[in-house]
Amino acid sequence: MQKTAIVADPDGGRRDFTGAALRAAGYIVHTAADARTISGLLDEDIPSVLVVDSSLSMLDTDIPVLVLVDLDNQAEVAALERAGIRDCIAKPPAAKELVQRATALINLVARRTEARRDAEALRERLRLVSAAIRATNDPHEIADSVVSGFGETFAADRVWLATFEDDRVPRITAQWNRPGLEALPDSILTDEEPALRTADLLWARAEVLTSDGWDNSDTAPSSWLPGALEAKHASASVLVPMGEGDSSLGLIWIALLDKPRSWSRAELGLIQHVAGNAAHGLIQSHLISSQQKVVKQLQQLDKAKTDFLATVNHELRTPLTSIMAYLDMIQESTVDPVSSEVHQMLDIVVRNTERLRLLIEDMLSVSRNGETDSSLHLTPVRLGRTLDIVTGALRPLAKLQNVTIALEPIQEDPEIMGDEVQLEQVFTNLVSNAIKFTPSGGKIHVGSESHAAADGTRWATVSVADTGIGISSDELAHVFTRFYRASNAMAGAVPGTGLGLAITQDIVSRHGGRIDVASELGAGTTVTISLPLDTRGNQAN
Repeated sequence: MQKTAIVADPDGGRRDFTGAALRAAGYIVHTAADARTISGLLDEDIPSVLVVDSSLSMLDTDIPVLVLVDLDNQAEVAALERAGIRDCIAKPPAAKELVQRATALINLVARRTEARRDAEALRERLRLVSAAIRATNDPHEIADSVVSGFGETFAADRVWLATFEDDRVPRITAQWNRPGLEALPDSILTDEEPALRTADLLWARAEVLTSDGWDNSDTAPSSWLPGALEAKHASASVLVPMGEGDSSLGLIWIALLDKPRSWSRAELGLIQHVAGNAAHGLIQSHLISSQQKVVKQLQQLDKAKTDFLATVNHELRTPLTSIMAYLDMIQESTVDPVSSEVHQMLDIVVRNTERLRLLIEDMLSVSRNGETDSSLHLTPVRLGRTLDIVTGALRPLAKLQNVTIALEPIQEDPEIMGDEVQLEQVFTNLVSNAIKFTPSGGKIHVGSESHAAADGTRWATVSVADTGIGISSDELAHVFTRFYRASNAMAGAVPGTGLGLAITQDIVSRHGGRIDVASELGAGTTVTISLPLDTRGNQAN
């Protein structure tokens, strides 16, 4: 391609001489006497070189600029030095020297531009490799992306990656080979000690080991290479460690077998950067894989527990049904009535059998939690009527404990869409809990009200407050955990399984409501249930 030049000089004679010298060398030349004319010419075409007098040299341009300077004028020379201009020639220039300098400057800038483009292309290709690493948590996909990415980017013959026996990463080996080249044997790293020593040394020094095919035995001792790789006789190679913290965890080897190659600092820096991303990706994938294994084990344990509860429920309910039926027959028999002493003993048996039945029902509710057969059967429910039924049924139990149940009169009995059976279970759990944990002479207050929230939704609120033993603040957050029992309940040998509140929370949540517990150790506990009065929202839940 024919070279073009703009010669800009206020001195007409010098301008003509410079233009003629370049034309004689085959340049297409345009001339200018001032900055305005230069700008006009640059708008029309981009020249190969701009030869300009120092008085016009402060143009902001990416075009190669050769400045004409008077070396005897110290002020002119100092101005160029301050501007950082080094591509200059004494004026008036000799014709041959002018052509040589202009041509050399054009070639230098062309080489720099090409090197910049190559560096940008290299960065882009390796950026894609790093993106592929970040896009997956599979360690094999990460390793394959690294070896294939390096192999294609550097036109290599072999790329080999291996991690060491290390708790931070999975044990993995991957390789890439140019078409037609036999793969390395899987047993290449049977003894990883030499590779580990090499990787640790390079990692500690933040270095890579390179060879370029020239005589570089002093700068890259072959004794550093693991024996398995040293025997492969690469003409040019890079050995880069992968590591984290104070130690290495693997190696990457890039090799060209038949041709020498020089490795630039920019290339080595990018290789180290991608190796760092690979190490991070492998560590993350190992952590995620370990977490997934733990989650899977927990899920299996949870399923085993649920299956066990369901089996135990079935096995317990069958004989219990028979026991309760025979007890009823004995107590109601008029043909052969039992004595009063035996009747009292039978009452005790009946009460404990009922406790056992309730325990089985609680365990059954837990085993069914989240299953499709636990869906709600919604009907209109009057909360006041439900609370009256629950407190009435539990008053005999409270009387035995010498505990008073006070049901607050309801001025407006709100109606909600709910599962009446399950809501009865909720309030039965709360009131029976209050009875169990309230000492003799204590009181239980059950009240309800309806109100509108700030967002316009309407709610019904039921509270059960007792004067019982209470719960400590540090244990309050655990009361909804299955099988959890507060320390004072355990110490006082208060009967229970720790399932009641967990089941209650589940039922309330499936009704679209919420449950709150406030308690003070030694002073009592208040449990508040809030249920939506918005029929459509409740039906959706």
